[in-house]
Amino acid sequence: MEDGTGLRPETRLAVLGRPHGPGQPLNVPVVPASNFRAAPAGEGGREYSRDDGTPGWEAFEELIGDLEGGPAVSFSSGMAAIAAVLELLPVGARVVAPRDSYTGLRALLADGAAAGSRWRSRTVDATDGDALAAAIADADLVWLETPSNPLLDVVDIAEVAAATGALVAVDNTFATPLLQNPLSLGADFVVHSATKSIGGHSDLLLGVVACRRPEDRERLVRRREVAGATPGALEAFLALRGARTLAVRLRQAQDSAGELARRLAEHPAVGRVRYPGLPGHPRHAVAARQMRGPGTVVGFEVADAAAADAVCAGVRVVAAATSLGGVESTIERRAKLPGQEHVPAGLLRLSVGIEHVEDLWADLAAALEAVPRTG
Repeated sequence: MEDGTGLRPETRLAVLGRPHGPGQPLNVPVVPASNFRAAPAGEGGREYSRDDGTPGWEAFEELIGDLEGGPAVSFSSGMAAIAAVLELLPVGARVVAPRDSYTGLRALLADGAAAGSRWRSRTVDATDGDALAAAIADADLVWLETPSNPLLDVVDIAEVAAATGALVAVDNTFATPLLQNPLSLGADFVVHSATKSIGGHSDLLLGVVACRRPEDRERLVRRREVAGATPGALEAFLALRGARTLAVRLRQAQDSAGELARRLAEHPAVGRVRYPGLPGHPRHAVAARQMRGPGTVVGFEVADAAAADAVCAGVRVVAAATSLGGVESTIERRAKLPGQEHVPAGLLRLSVGIEHVEDLWADLAAALEAVPRTG
């Protein structure tokens, strides 16, 4: 089977990127090879993995490209994928990025601005329509992250794409290809940290970019080749294996996230709850229009930093840890990190895993007993 035409996403996750034919394994095996025997002159073929790829990369890219609706290129990490997209821009290009976005992106843009104006970057509150419209008017690239990390802001991708002549790139890590497809909404690039929900088991680093135009795929492959930002053989295998169960993991985790968000909103120790699935989210209607579900990450605020730290110290089922998208639930006070000065001190980012929702709630409720009521 060469593509998933006519099949639902859950089925495509299970069947794409597999070997075919009698005697073939059901899964692409790990191929720990840097070089391959050369084909006769003029016949092409794979010779060196950094230049020509590996079976594992190609199978993973086939799957993600099909799900996102454009050719895909895998990278050694989500940051490598982000960097490759930015490296496609000419020197001095104007980049607009959301104020609330992945800290690695903003750090890379700051480094580029400091290094002889590799990029001229501007951050903007993407929820402020007037400010965003003014910022993108003369941009070369508009970077969107929706839902955003960690404030769960939502931006109308189609509206932004229609309003600018710039390239549009969307970090789709929180939504995954199952909940949102930015290329179909007018974006030019969609980026994932496959380290997160796609891999799903907190055991790998991998990134991937899908793009609208085939020629952009060739440019991204070139950036990967010359930068050496290549995935490892084991990491590609693990990411593909993890992606096979994305639909069932996502369904369980999203159902639990919605229930936890509703209960947290009613808890006396919790102030604001940030979750696109709640009707009170300021961009709930936009999320409902462009997403097929609100996702698995919930943000909620307690009184202050000390209260948030107490919750992190008090949980036993939920892991106090960074990152997100794994089968295990994790919680973190994001304002403790550099570059998060815009984040409320008491904000907790909860990535919901596949545990039973009642066990998760009992754990969170017990930890919240130790913190002050919000009023």
